Amino acid sequence: MSDNRVSTEYHYDNNNNDNSVLEEDGPDINSTKSFEIARTTQEIKQKGKGLDMDEHSITLDELFTRFETSREEGLSDAKYKEVLARDGPNKLQPPPQTPNLIKFLEHLLGGFALLLWVGAFLCFIGYMLNSADQSNLYLGVVLVAVVVITAVFSYYQDSKAAKVMDKFSKMIPQTANILRNGENQTVDASQLVVGDIVFVKFGEKCPADLRILECSGLKVDNSSLTGESEPQLRDPECTAPDQPLETKNLAFFSTSILTGTGVGVVVNTGDRTIIGRIANLASTTANDETPIRKEIHHFIKIISTIAIILGIIFFIFGLPVYDFITNVVFVIGIIVANVPEGLLATVTVALTLTSKRMASKKVLVKNLESVETLGSTTTICSDKTGTLTQNRMTVVHLWVDGTIHTTETATQKASFDKNSEAFQAILRTQGICNNATFKYTDDRDNAKKIKLASRETNGDGSESAMIKFVHPIRDIYEFRKSFPKQCEIPFNSANKYQVSVHKQEGDDPRLLLVMKGAPERILSRCDTILWNGEEIELDASIKEKYAEASSELTGQGERVLGHCQYYLPEDEFPPDHVFDQNDPDVPLEGLCFVGLTALQDPPRKAVPGAIEKCQEAKIKVIMVTGDHPDTAKAIAQQVGIIKGEAKTKKDIAKERGCDIDEVQEDEATAIVITGTQLKEMSDEELDNVLKKEYIVFARTSPEQKLRIVEGCQKRKEIVAVTGDGVNDSPALKKADIGVAMGITGSEVSKEAADMILLDDNFASIVKGVEEGRLIFDNLKKSIAYTLSSNIPEITPFILFIVIQIPLPLSTVLILCVDLGTDLIPAISLAYEKSESDIMKRPPRDAQRDKLVTGKLMSFAYLQIGVIQASAGMFTYFVVMGDFGFNPLHLPFTSQCFDAIEELTCDVAEVNHKSYDERINAIANAQTAYFVSIVVVQWADLLICKTRKLSLFKQGLRNKMLNFGLFSETLLALVIMYLPFLDIALGTRPLSPRHWLPALPFSLYILCYDEMRKFWIRSNPSGWVFTNTYY
Repeated sequence: MSDNRVSTEYHYDNNNNDNSVLEEDGPDINSTKSFEIARTTQEIKQKGKGLDMDEHSITLDELFTRFETSREEGLSDAKYKEVLARDGPNKLQPPPQTPNLIKFLEHLLGGFALLLWVGAFLCFIGYMLNSADQSNLYLGVVLVAVVVITAVFSYYQDSKAAKVMDKFSKMIPQTANILRNGENQTVDASQLVVGDIVFVKFGEKCPADLRILECSGLKVDNSSLTGESEPQLRDPECTAPDQPLETKNLAFFSTSILTGTGVGVVVNTGDRTIIGRIANLASTTANDETPIRKEIHHFIKIISTIAIILGIIFFIFGLPVYDFITNVVFVIGIIVANVPEGLLATVTVALTLTSKRMASKKVLVKNLESVETLGSTTTICSDKTGTLTQNRMTVVHLWVDGTIHTTETATQKASFDKNSEAFQAILRTQGICNNATFKYTDDRDNAKKIKLASRETNGDGSESAMIKFVHPIRDIYEFRKSFPKQCEIPFNSANKYQVSVHKQEGDDPRLLLVMKGAPERILSRCDTILWNGEEIELDASIKEKYAEASSELTGQGERVLGHCQYYLPEDEFPPDHVFDQNDPDVPLEGLCFVGLTALQDPPRKAVPGAIEKCQEAKIKVIMVTGDHPDTAKAIAQQVGIIKGEAKTKKDIAKERGCDIDEVQEDEATAIVITGTQLKEMSDEELDNVLKKEYIVFARTSPEQKLRIVEGCQKRKEIVAVTGDGVNDSPALKKADIGVAMGITGSEVSKEAADMILLDDNFASIVKGVEEGRLIFDNLKKSIAYTLSSNIPEITPFILFIVIQIPLPLSTVLILCVDLGTDLIPAISLAYEKSESDIMKRPPRDAQRDKLVTGKLMSFAYLQIGVIQASAGMFTYFVVMGDFGFNPLHLPFTSQCFDAIEELTCDVAEVNHKSYDERINAIANAQTAYFVSIVVVQWADLLICKTRKLSLFKQGLRNKMLNFGLFSETLLALVIMYLPFLDIALGTRPLSPRHWLPALPFSLYILCYDEMRKFWIRSNPSGWVFTNTYY
């Protein structure tokens, strides 16, 4: 058989990076349901426990036997068809989607909307029972309009639903080069099956999960799967039998091939690949009910219970007095009066306003309710790469002349001396013993306008980091032009170094050999070192200093490279010497060591301050990353996730010089857990880990990230998860709120998240927490304001039934309050600025600190509400008295003031007035009662600006609230004085003096609440705080 292997001589082509969506074709896999069920069952069993697979660890003979394939022939056509029929095509199967109509109906009929539908239904029943009174019809129509408009608005806001599977599909490569039936073929990637022999090269994406059979300089980008920002070298040898994500002999579906070429055998396809499992987790993980929705449901239960109980009580009391139909109509009035009709619109608008305010702070809110969830957050599980860090390798330290120097980064200043001879030597090695280049080199003028750290490069992360370090000091293109390359020995996994030989700039005719690579390999080839401008012997004392520096840098989770140089003898290697490019015969011993370069993906500048603010707000920040534990711990210490004084058991054991098992668990305040350790943990052991103050999880798989989130939620934590990679998407979806990165984030993570940080700034989360807490505070204030008017709205019905006085307030005027005068003021509280302690108090306890509590109900109903009802009834009796009706004579005269039907009135105390006079008097009294609610709601709105601070300290800087005061007054004037409205609403143009009776009550509310807040501030644990702080 002829050798059909693909040539390993490829040239980089940017156009090869094809992310096209696969065609939706392929064989029907309905016949393979039993296989899918078995697979799904096994995945459920291993959920959270890592990845159970052995295809990377068994021998190649066993693997080929299992798949009935071979390296020389590949699969036979018959076996290919058999496996394709069994496993299905190599593509991700989308889950069933919820129809848009169902989503809209959830908005239209769910939660608070359902309560309003019940209210509207009752109104229509009331109208049918007494069609002469059209007020119930008006109220029912308005309630239906409110529900429909709000549902349409909410559906529109949430219509950008996550399409996770679509985004995963876009990551799938389109074609693959394979060996099948002894022939080299190019096939659609969807037609790959396990056992296929596949050829890959740089610039492509891996078309399936592959076990590497042979390779040359093959590096892959696993950052979106594991969180490791450094390119990962692949090798045929299995290096981690128990950790498939860490072994070097696997390349994963959809990851990018950065350098080199390779041959592999397909071990997983479609939904069974690593990314397929993540896709399955992300798309099938259910979104839990948001805290704010839970609170609204809790509120609905309270309001419904109160309304129904009151309705039943007064229905029973009314039966002996009124006929059945009249009694039912008034019971409906009592129930509807308890329903705050404007609250649904208030909550929706308040959340929308807050999301727009957050958008101005570069935070995009996809799910309105997630705004408040962030404010309730007690734990943030943050990814490291791209979230806490910049997701780009950076030169952070240099060791030259025996000293560790810092470089200029977002969190540190440079300390090196540019004029040092050793620094110049290490800079030269970084620049010329390096094959990375900036992209768009043909448009260098335009490229210069882009911030250097953000410029795209060709090459692996370490070499790209070094040219970005060199370029500001000396132009990399001019540098390389001044040192023309004569030959090169490329880096490989066996030697672990790279060598190049260059002509020198200036008059020195000697050729210069430069080398970089693994520090221990470089040092072993050196006899001397460049030290303070002199080349001296590399003795034991210097080697000890080197060891200390190397240990310190690697202990901080940094990747360390060694550098050396050597001037080739001119007699052996003249300037025109011709090297054998395949085997350059150059000396690789007796070299001169020049120093160390330490690289790291450094923290973002704003992150340490943001984490400190989170901790001040009593929010625990946990790092969950796929990166190395040393790197994770180092970054955690730099950003403050592990504070300076906090120590792990390993740190304590090192200080004491004892074994780690001798350190008690409770002595350590910090802990670093690897995925291997987590895999062996029971749920109880994980719970004990989550009790620690400072926590880092490293080398975690996507399933384990999901398990960590679920573990926090079992502890009744409200969990926010931040991330940017594909591997973060299941946890983002499961979290109470998922926060994705807008710039570096994958499309999958953005779709799975509830919120996107458009500037990738972790500090924006702190702003989001404050906004979330503020929206909860302001919703409490808005509800307190809205509920207060329920008592003066219900009281007239109670007195109308119990002592049968003429009805002080009509149902239509209740509607004018709830959906008229109260609406803008209630919404205006969403614009209120935060109180000074908002980020210093602990997150609210979701079990106790509800949106609506007994204390809030007591404040709204029994304190402010009673004062308002007193103001209304006082005003009502004053007006009735002014129209010649003694308040003491009004009980049991309601039938004499029936505006619908003129009835015979045999009550002497009111019979002295004609029917028209009685109707005019009750219309004026009802109008005055309505005005009294407006007047006392002025004070109610002002006191609801704060929950603890004095009104005088908070001030009147809320322009929308000031407008609300003006608007409710203007609307009241329109309702009273606009011609023809008296016919529709039953109002009368009120005498100015009838505005006055409610003013003392309004002033009393202001004084009472200022005293209450003063006592709360003076004695934070006293009786007033305990019983009235809502």
